Amino acid sequence: MRGWSAGLGALGLAVLLASGAVIAKTPKQTPPPPQQVNDLLACRGITDGAQRLACYDRAAGVIGDLVAKQDLVVFNKESVKQTKRGLFGFAIPNLGIFGDEEGEISQIEGTIASYGYNADGGYIFRLQDGTRWTQMDGKPIAVAPRNGDKVVVKRGALGSYILSLAKQPGVKVKRIN
Repeated sequence: MRGWSAGLGALGLAVLLASGAVIAKTPKQTPPPPQQVNDLLACRGITDGAQRLACYDRAAGVIGDLVAKQDLVVFNKESVKQTKRGLFGFAIPNLGIFGDEEGEISQIEGTIASYGYNADGGYIFRLQDGTRWTQMDGKPIAVAPRNGDKVVVKRGALGSYILSLAKQPGVKVKRIN
């Protein structure tokens, strides 16, 4: 009986791994544009100039109203990149609103604006971009931080983040604002 359950477990693992490979190879689908954008793009196909202009005016008016009410928000790649940088360090579910994971940020560089200490005696770093990071481990930092020091914050294993100060070994940190 014991050999049978071990074989079944191995079979289950093989099926799980195989299904993971199939899932991993499935291309991600981007959501279609809103109908209002499709309506605007459809105006290109109208051959009569007056009708095409009327179509564009009507569609642009609808889109303008939606943008004004913030029911439709438009981002370009640079604004998405800036948003991702501003959210770096927060645990945010992937809602598909900031594009694919290909453009994910794996690290940021910054400059210390100020620093202090947390309740556990570790450091709290405030960077010039306004983000604050608190030290989560008890590792000592050999050379104490100073305002103006350069830091690098990288993604670590299992959702952790590592802050390296002036090329010293990194300490585990968590974003707190």
